[in-house]
Amino acid sequence: MSRVYCNPLNLPYKYSFQKPNMPGLGDDKLSVYREAADPTLEYFKGRYYLFPSMTAGFYVSSNMLDWEYHELDAPIPVFDYAPDVRAVGDYLYFCASKRNEVCNFYRSKDPVNEGFEEIEGSFSFWDPDLFLDDDGRMYLYWGCSNITPIWGVELDPRTMEPVCDKKVMFEMDNKSRGYERIGMDHVSPKAGMDFEKAAEAIFQDLMKMPMELRQKEGLTTEDAVRKLARGFAGDDPYIEGAYMTKHDGKYYLQYAFPQTQTNVYGDGVLVGDNPLGPFEFARNNPFSYKPGGFINGAGHGSTIADEDGRYWHAASMSISVNNDMERRLGLWKAGFDADGELYCDQCYGDWPSDMDKEAFEEPEYMLLSYGKKAFVSSGVGADKLTNEDVKSWWKADSKTGEWAVIDLGEAMDVNCIQINFADDGIKAEIPEGAQCLVAHEIRYIDREKRLTRWILEGSLDGGDFFVIEDKSKADTNLCNDFVYRPEGIKARFIRLTVIEVPFDQNICVSGIRVFGKGNGRMPAKAAGVKAVMKTDIDMQVSWSKDNAAGHNIVWGYAPTKLYHSYLVLGRDSQNIGAIVKDSPIYVRVDSFNETGITHGDVIKIR
Repeated sequence: MSRVYCNPLNLPYKYSFQKPNMPGLGDDKLSVYREAADPTLEYFKGRYYLFPSMTAGFYVSSNMLDWEYHELDAPIPVFDYAPDVRAVGDYLYFCASKRNEVCNFYRSKDPVNEGFEEIEGSFSFWDPDLFLDDDGRMYLYWGCSNITPIWGVELDPRTMEPVCDKKVMFEMDNKSRGYERIGMDHVSPKAGMDFEKAAEAIFQDLMKMPMELRQKEGLTTEDAVRKLARGFAGDDPYIEGAYMTKHDGKYYLQYAFPQTQTNVYGDGVLVGDNPLGPFEFARNNPFSYKPGGFINGAGHGSTIADEDGRYWHAASMSISVNNDMERRLGLWKAGFDADGELYCDQCYGDWPSDMDKEAFEEPEYMLLSYGKKAFVSSGVGADKLTNEDVKSWWKADSKTGEWAVIDLGEAMDVNCIQINFADDGIKAEIPEGAQCLVAHEIRYIDREKRLTRWILEGSLDGGDFFVIEDKSKADTNLCNDFVYRPEGIKARFIRLTVIEVPFDQNICVSGIRVFGKGNGRMPAKAAGVKAVMKTDIDMQVSWSKDNAAGHNIVWGYAPTKLYHSYLVLGRDSQNIGAIVKDSPIYVRVDSFNETGITHGDVIKIR
């Protein structure tokens, strides 16, 4: 049987409770949302371990398809962001982020069945990555800021203390690397803002903080407060989430940019001959980048080889509606080409994918539900069920028994259905005494048993329905559940009836996504394709309106290295802001419909 999965990964994401605790960073309103991000993927003693932020635990799998959740308890600091794990001999080592406080290390020979032992640290770091070289020497990389760089240092593997001064690995440059610019599609929301005025206002708010809290944040001087205020006010990108992969004697230092809440959150890469550099930026940048489709983002990730030597990249995907930190996890095929360029296959990167097929093979199952009519039992936003946008949803009028029907227009062969639940207006409070202060926020991770239950049915005529999947008595809470039928189901209508969702909230569904094989002819090749450089780092791509369901723009620095992609629906043009200054550019626009994909012609831009 094929090993088919669909991003975002089908995992029991935990609920986070978050309330700001610093003047100038928003009101003190409590927000409740599901979160998992900054994943570290590691292969250890025959199993795959996935450690994300704000999960109060980790996931384990023997095949990277079926994941089992395990809770973490003391001494592991579950509220510390960006947990990092590495296999070091017989141990799995763990560390995580804590600003201006010493960060400890932890290790376990069997994280599932045994606890972790604590190793006292000697310095603070944020977004860490531990790396063990083939010669037994150990290194740590860290950094998460728009005012400081990514750092690296060698550690003594016996004491976990630095054996040299920390070194700057690289600095941001959003004037040359277009992908490092902040904002949706790299358009800064701060354009035209009075920077000095905004920085002064934030400075005044920060100075109202109690001295004890300022010191905890490392703001011990007025100059330090001003520097932070200027960082908050400006539009420099966050450079964060370092991760090191060694391949064929080369060191590939990866990093995330520019903001987790945008559609352009991704990962770049530098290459060097030594673990502490010097490094040069790879020609294929950014190597992980997913700005289009149902759910966006592919940043702050990790790249490993599986037991068969095939590479995979796990990273964060953004919803960021209830809170900027409302995120999910994605997993994609990765690898190194003949020239040593690290790539990641995110073409159709939130469609069903067969894990055993090679990177960049075209999807077997096409999107059948985009723009199709939806009928619901009550509520608002029925059209949001098929608009391919995780940031919008149908909200029913009640908490149970509500249904939605998708009309595909004609009977089709259905193989995959992804059901995406959303959260809206959760009313809950942090249990007394359970909260934790994380940097400038009050946080709590919900560990209570929550359930999501539903029944999925199909029909040829809209009258007689048959059951596809019955989870009316499920003991799980899966908000991005995935149903796979390799033999296919003939259906025109798909009906979802929701029985139960967490926190007694009104039922919300952001997408009933149906995949399979449609009827009719392949789409025509995209016509009238134009690509124009608007600036040194901005490219506008357009094409003639046609009858295709959508288009996929692919580009790269060589005609055989079109590793980047942007899936576009409902438009006939798109600005690409992830361009590297002075790099050659080749572009192709592919058309797709419910039957298949038609490639366009490759165009040289510069």
